[in-house]
Amino acid sequence: MNCVLRLIVLLGTLSLANWNAASGESTSIVSIPTPRGVQQPFILIKPDHAIASVILLAGGNGVLKLNRVPPPPVGANDFVSGNFLVRSREKFAGHGFMVAAIDVPSDQPKGMSPSFRVSNDHAIDIGAVAHYLKRQADVPVWLVGTSAGTWSAARAAIGASRDGIASGSIDGLVLTSTVTRIAPRSTFATVFPEIARDFPSGVISMALSEITMPTLIVSHSEDACELTPAVDAEALARRLTHAAKVEIALLNGGDPPKSVPCEAYAAHGYYGIETEAVDRIADFVTTNSKRTP
Repeated sequence: MNCVLRLIVLLGTLSLANWNAASGESTSIVSIPTPRGVQQPFILIKPDHAIASVILLAGGNGVLKLNRVPPPPVGANDFVSGNFLVRSREKFAGHGFMVAAIDVPSDQPKGMSPSFRVSNDHAIDIGAVAHYLKRQADVPVWLVGTSAGTWSAARAAIGASRDGIASGSIDGLVLTSTVTRIAPRSTFATVFPEIARDFPSGVISMALSEITMPTLIVSHSEDACELTPAVDAEALARRLTHAAKVEIALLNGGDPPKSVPCEAYAAHGYYGIETEAVDRIADFVTTNSKRTP
């Protein structure tokens, strides 16, 4: 086991935690073993009385570098990643959600490829995090993915609905800035030819009909990323034929972009409207969460 991850496991949340007395929440780096024998680290924000839990699945290669020495600060004001979900983690906690922002597993130190994101192994790792959150608080657990993280969220939802992976621990799905187009001669198709061949319409090409949980699709009308156009939201929704409920949230506005279209500080990453985006997600999660009697 990686020595840093061993340290995290041994010390647990106690010595690596930051306590916010004003909000009644603690923030820590946690690493858990998964059934396939790897360590899965994540940032955990744990409120006193969670009403739901959210697993945040970042885009790009998913690397948060939580296993570096010394461990990075992960408090409310600490920068961990520019990714929309990761930089908005405290906004989710502000709605009374327990938050797990996951890093790459220990066998993917250089980052998660699209092929790994759609794998059974990845679904198993995410399922282990869901089980962990259920043990911390018996409240609904939701998957929230953005950009490349939508591959991950969809695969874990399929795993829960079809394959029995954490089937009792995953209750809902949120897809934001979903990958829905892979142009045949694009850079993406050149780097990941098998994914482009097997999933030409991105997440739309996945086995979405297997998903049974309530699902929210969030898009930005001005998202200029060629992989995630908002116009595909309706086609994505039509593929979720067995989901308990499907809604589309089309957002607008924000600040002028500070990054290229497919990066986090643009409409693709809800730059300037993070609060609105999280509020819309939180409303759907709260409305569609069924608590255990």
